[in-house]
Amino acid sequence: MKLVFCGTPQFAVPTLEALLAAGHEVTLVVSQPDRPVGRKQVLTAPPVKEAALAAGLPVVQPEKIRNNDGFRARMEAIQPGAVIVVAYGRLIPPWMLALPRYGCINLHASLLPKFRGAAPIQWSVAMGDTVTGNTTMLLEEGLDTGPILLQREHAIAPEQNAAALFADLAEAGAPLVIETLQGLEAGTIQPRAQEHGKATLAPILTREDGRMDFLSRTATELWNRWRGFQPWPGAYTVLDGKKLIVHAMKVAEGGANLPAGAAPGTVVTVAGRLFVACAGTSWLECGVVQPEGRKPMPVADFLRGAALAAGTILG
Repeated sequence: MKLVFCGTPQFAVPTLEALLAAGHEVTLVVSQPDRPVGRKQVLTAPPVKEAALAAGLPVVQPEKIRNNDGFRARMEAIQPGAVIVVAYGRLIPPWMLALPRYGCINLHASLLPKFRGAAPIQWSVAMGDTVTGNTTMLLEEGLDTGPILLQREHAIAPEQNAAALFADLAEAGAPLVIETLQGLEAGTIQPRAQEHGKATLAPILTREDGRMDFLSRTATELWNRWRGFQPWPGAYTVLDGKKLIVHAMKVAEGGANLPAGAAPGTVVTVAGRLFVACAGTSWLECGVVQPEGRKPMPVADFLRGAALAAGTILG
């Protein structure tokens, strides 16, 4: 099938490679413009662009597509059978939705209608889900509201964080897109409407999402959020008015000789270990921390250089 592929981050690369391996004709790859990355703000090409160029495919990187006459003319000249959209990062305009015979097909990393929005993988882990999956759908003007084509479940391992799940779902989603194209062409897939009343949202993450709320959340809830918010915004709190990032943590096991009835946020140190009281009389153990302006360090090293008075409270 003659295709146009729209994608930007590494998550989309396995699908592009699978389309080529399956023999589809990818006539154009559309990706976001190169962006400055890192402390030195080095102008960097998105992973999809790099993969496309390595495969000898033409690439365009329009800053906007809705009212871009040149881009529209190029797309109309191609007349693709389908447009494949995987983590492109731009809303697809109505003229483009109506262009291909089989529609604009999106790979979304959740079991829609659950977790519509920009960060479905992160929020699925952060909410403590044990199962997620991929959905292929027909795009329409609403945000992830289009008809479902195929879905496939994927288990979330108990210790897995969002970064690892990203890689797993990217690989699992690629063959689902191939299967979707085969089914549409053969007429064996019938789009089905989502149950909109069951929709939940997965909004774009903010720095504030990483702030640990010991008063309102249990240790398990905070641990799940830390797993979900990897690599960003992670998890952090405040100690003596300064930011303290927590790079490793776990829910504290019983028998750690922790005081009953401690106020949420209260710090207890036991033999070089650091525990924090959370909601619901639960406790979190911090393993690696990073004080503001310093490098990450094991808690034992941190405690040797930090005199934490009895009753110290984080938050």
